[in-house]
Amino acid sequence: MKKVSRLCHTKSIVTVNGKFPGPRIVAREGDRLLIKVNNHVPDNISIHWHGIRQLRSGWADGPAYVTQCPIQTGQSYVYNFTIVGQRGTLWWHAHISWLRSTLYGPMIILPKHNVPYPFEKPYKEVPIIFGEWFNTDTEAIISQALQTGGGPNVSDAYTINGFPGPLYNCSSKDTFKLRVQPGKTYLLRMINAALNDELFFSIANHSLTVVDADAVYVKPFKTNTILIAPGQTTNVLLRTKPKFPGATFQMTARPFVTGPGTFDNSTVAGILEYESKTLHAVGQMKTLPLHKPVLPPLNDTSFATKFSKRLRSLATPEFPANVPQKIDQHFFFTVGLGTSPCGGNQTCQGPNGTRFAASVSNISFIQPTTALLQAHFTGQSSGVYSPDFPFSPSHWFNYTGNPPNNTMVSNGTKLLVLKFNTRVELVMQDTSILAAESHPLHLHGFNFFVVGQGFGNYHPKNDPKTFNLVDPVERNTVGVPPGGWVAIRFLADNPGVWFMHCHLEAHTSWGLKMAWLVLDGKLPNQRLPPPPLDLPKC
Repeated sequence: MKKVSRLCHTKSIVTVNGKFPGPRIVAREGDRLLIKVNNHVPDNISIHWHGIRQLRSGWADGPAYVTQCPIQTGQSYVYNFTIVGQRGTLWWHAHISWLRSTLYGPMIILPKHNVPYPFEKPYKEVPIIFGEWFNTDTEAIISQALQTGGGPNVSDAYTINGFPGPLYNCSSKDTFKLRVQPGKTYLLRMINAALNDELFFSIANHSLTVVDADAVYVKPFKTNTILIAPGQTTNVLLRTKPKFPGATFQMTARPFVTGPGTFDNSTVAGILEYESKTLHAVGQMKTLPLHKPVLPPLNDTSFATKFSKRLRSLATPEFPANVPQKIDQHFFFTVGLGTSPCGGNQTCQGPNGTRFAASVSNISFIQPTTALLQAHFTGQSSGVYSPDFPFSPSHWFNYTGNPPNNTMVSNGTKLLVLKFNTRVELVMQDTSILAAESHPLHLHGFNFFVVGQGFGNYHPKNDPKTFNLVDPVERNTVGVPPGGWVAIRFLADNPGVWFMHCHLEAHTSWGLKMAWLVLDGKLPNQRLPPPPLDLPKC
């Protein structure tokens, strides 16, 4: 625990090694990592290494009650995994309740020795990690929301590398400053660790060149603004001005909002400051003019759509886009918000006295009390989960039209079972049952190719004709468009139980999550090894 002061407010937060944000992990492609986590706080803890494929190392993936029981107070666990075929920017975060509001940090995976980037070598590399700051305890916030059935309180500020910046009261001293030299190229490793908001980001009077998304190289393109969803990472090149510009430049981020729910309508700011020994010596930096960027409107879905469509894989011989061309199994999931009964005679704070719920294919996930992977591996799944998650909805309706009268969701702990090496196509369709809203979906254990997206209801005959099977972007987290759909493809070549969930923490808490069970293959190197001896117990 550490006391941190932000926005005129001091509170104790859960941290790793007393740092907020948490310590940076730097490794190379091919490295084996052993990370021991000692739990010295009253809360149960688990850590997820977001975007690491965890090939045959599912015991180290981290989501509580999915691949492991959480680490209890006074206990420890060694996460043991190897980085295979990945390089770029990823991140780590707590994967239990809302503890990731302060428990997060960057993971930087460098290429193997003597392997260059497929773009200009940067002069310097800088992690930029966005977060959300709550003046009150986030565990109390989500606990109260789940008890009342209403929406959780929103954050009090956004942060850049832990700092809220000068646009909030009492926080001008808590401002992240990026000091740069003229005529240099900087690699900004950007991570959205915010709990509940997609963010626009821009630097005044500077363009950015996107070169990487979710630790996969992309065809470079220039933009003044990027959009980054919770869970996503984006590497950009910043080319500074050739001469000292005689000004400082604000860098700002604020939310992209698609639903009618409450959100933190505020802006976090940092400062891009050119180094000048002369001005520093006489204290003149504060008197320089300050340029401010212009961000898109809060609900600019058009910008979001155009930005996501510009992301394409490199698709070169060295960095191929191995898109599954033939598909073994097609799946169609709906994702969205709904309601569930309040229980008893009480009235909840959700719509019409119900409680808010969220679901995948109308099933709101019930978190088990035994880890799913352990139950599967030991053959003791009875009473823990059922292997009958539906391939498609039980009844079809106008998903993005007028909402149906019945907004109730079902619930359960169901897994979808795949044979090893199944080539999967999954279409995820947003619904307007309560509100059409963007949902950033994160798949553990795999990267996937985003082969198509659109608005309205997915058409199974017409829409596949527009799929990009040549150079689609490869990701681990993708936004399902508000009132639209997204199609992804992946090869199920990693045995284990793999979580898939919305990375808006409020929606995950309401049940917008499910899990895939990928069975062992026939060969020894296609099977999940036994669990480590120190695997936490429930």
